[in-house]
Amino acid sequence: MKYAKQIKQLGTETAFAVSAQAKDWASKGNKVYPFHLGDLNMKTPPNIVEATMRAIQDGKTGYCPSEGILPLREALANDVGYRRGIDYNPENVAIQPGGKPTIGKFISAIMNPGDEVLYPNPGYPIYESQIEYQGGQAIPYRYIRTDSGFDIDLERLKDSISSNTVALIYNNYQNPISAESSRSEMEQIAEIAISNDLWVLADDAYYEIRYGGNSQSIVDIPGMKERTVILYTFSKKYAMTGWRVGGSIGPEKLIKIIAKLNVNAESCTTHFIQEAMVEALIGDSSGPEEILSRLKKRRDVAVSGLNSIEGIDIPTPQSTFYLFPKVNDIMKKKGLKSVEDLQLGALHNANVSFCTREHFGRPQEDEVDYFIRFAYSGISAEDIDEGLKKLKTYFED
Repeated sequence: MKYAKQIKQLGTETAFAVSAQAKDWASKGNKVYPFHLGDLNMKTPPNIVEATMRAIQDGKTGYCPSEGILPLREALANDVGYRRGIDYNPENVAIQPGGKPTIGKFISAIMNPGDEVLYPNPGYPIYESQIEYQGGQAIPYRYIRTDSGFDIDLERLKDSISSNTVALIYNNYQNPISAESSRSEMEQIAEIAISNDLWVLADDAYYEIRYGGNSQSIVDIPGMKERTVILYTFSKKYAMTGWRVGGSIGPEKLIKIIAKLNVNAESCTTHFIQEAMVEALIGDSSGPEEILSRLKKRRDVAVSGLNSIEGIDIPTPQSTFYLFPKVNDIMKKKGLKSVEDLQLGALHNANVSFCTREHFGRPQEDEVDYFIRFAYSGISAEDIDEGLKKLKTYFED
């Protein structure tokens, strides 16, 4: 019996492999400090849970429109548009079972086999996976490390565009590196998209995970709304990673295509959860504020703890819940050639679990630096402090 050839092109979210390592180490009686997965160990706000139970009791347990129920599409259009200073209508919204489905459906809607799609690398590995699985050419663009974080290498991005390029994936407030575009950088990306007539997927998963200042969106730049699809997820803001609900927001014609893909993929997103998401958007806002406050405290403890380690120097990011320190000096001190060896050594010697740069897209040939990624969303401030003290001992030994 044979399998489809394109399955070989399908990647995975390799951070889950680190989860398996951590689980195995914990099963041997070790207390693991989990910095590896961007999950949240916080409860979903109670008003959302209560709204879900009411919807179930009211019988909202059957099929519903493939594009999503109208009250939720109205609420999401209003909320996303208000926060970005532009107008959206329900026709611009298709509800999805999570944020991730928007990636594959966007690519299905705009890319033919052989077309090229630009994507951030390091970046969320599902971009690369979906482009190649669907027969496209995944063209990476990279970041330049600066004193304040990371900037997109705009010259390399421009040089990567060809007559076959159809789209650009743009993850501002970025996983894994917490990169945040200046307004100037964002405007230059918009100019690249417009001048080359590219579609844009704006992955806004962390748009509202922000500790200072105001988030900005590329869609409010003239010429961008009509060529951009926003990936929206409820997972981060509301601590709902396992609920699987999100949305695609963009031009009406493209959203109709995505809704048609919904019919083929899952019929519809769970009805009673959609009813509860209306409450999430228009109801009590204290839950998300509390989640953000706790994340900010964890960020401060994590930044302080990492910067106390000899060989690590990172700025304090204003968004997401990730830290991406360079560890060249630590690798050299320990005589290691593989960052995976550093990751496993930290797990087995300090009980600290984290991901590496290699978990976020294939490294490019000219990369010479080593990076590791810490997620502080699923670990308490107390355990962050305790775990990073153990890591400091291991790294400095």
